[in-house]
Amino acid sequence: MSTEAAPRNDQNFVHLHVHTEYSMLDGAARIGDLFSEAARMGMPALATTDHGYVFGAYEFWKKAQ
Repeated sequence: MSTEAAPRNDQNFVHLHVHTEYSMLDGAARIGDLFSEAARMGMPALATTDHGYVFGAYEFWKKAQ
């Protein structure tokens, strides 16, 4: 059994509750990796719901361009 996520066939699925490395003690995902993985899985969009700080908002916005 593989632990790697397979690309999704449902083009309407989007993760809307994602914490990045900027969400202290709650997230570890790097923003660039999130965009790469979302694209690999066929997701048309991505959200970030970091809390406590907004330091990652600009980096997230730049990567989304």
